[in-house]
Amino acid sequence: MTGIKEKASREERKERSSVSASSTLDGLRFRRMVGGTLAPHVPWQAMVYLSKNVMNGGFAGGALISDRWVLTAGRNLFVRKSRKDTQGKEPTIPKVYLGITRHSQADDSKEVAVEKVVLHPGFQNVSDWDNDLALIQLKEPFTLSAAVMPIPLPERGEDLAEAAQEKGIITGWGWGVLFTPAKSLKHLLLPVASHSSCKAEYNSGGQVLSSTPTVDDNMFCTGASKYQENVCFGDAGGALAVQDPKDGRVYAAGILSFDKTCAVEKYAVYMKLSAYMPWINSVLRGDSEKSASLRSSVMSEMYSRQL
Repeated sequence: MTGIKEKASREERKERSSVSASSTLDGLRFRRMVGGTLAPHVPWQAMVYLSKNVMNGGFAGGALISDRWVLTAGRNLFVRKSRKDTQGKEPTIPKVYLGITRHSQADDSKEVAVEKVVLHPGFQNVSDWDNDLALIQLKEPFTLSAAVMPIPLPERGEDLAEAAQEKGIITGWGWGVLFTPAKSLKHLLLPVASHSSCKAEYNSGGQVLSSTPTVDDNMFCTGASKYQENVCFGDAGGALAVQDPKDGRVYAAGILSFDKTCAVEKYAVYMKLSAYMPWINSVLRGDSEKSASLRSSVMSEMYSRQL
């Protein structure tokens, strides 16, 4: 075991050295979201895993939001991601790993059993990118600690990510443009873009890629870092963590959906969680299709007894 740890330590030192050396070379910062900086341990980061091979679904990010729920992008639960390939299909039950920072740690000891997945009911109704969210329920509540801890969701009035020039941090093991996954979790500090600028960029038809989001009011965008780094393949599902300047509260403002930005497109696109809180809360409560009508019926009966 000592030899393995020493080898891992050497690899980490070598990787940190490489990252430091590359930080002065702006022109080389295209490789993937991970062209920047090794992340510290991020207790809410989850790995959502379908396959080691990107062609068979690969793996992506997720965010632990309670002791039993992980939030991710809906497209992460399908091998083929486009609307024509997902409509009418059941999502794949993924493997989920918590408490890891290196890809090599994704083994049986860190795997958390999954009970079920819940796609947003409007997932890809119109395009490949709309309502791109899914909740993953764990079989058992996870014992929380400093190593594994959920990230809070937005509370009323917390739409910090909508304001231009604010910043957030995104973490991931992105595959990069050469389809080589990061060995260690890495992070970027990204500026939140003007919503109007992002909409104009993607809704005008001037983008390079053939499949990009039509940006709506349930989405927001980030631009590239100061070193022109951006998210890339495999980073989807990660939470953009922001900090409220008023009280320092950290929360997840969005879940990354469009992660193919790399060095090609200008903006990464996220599902804005403040817009999805009613759905998220309804799933976490365990609501069924009958829940609303049942509550209404109970209230009506109680009102009638007071007349």
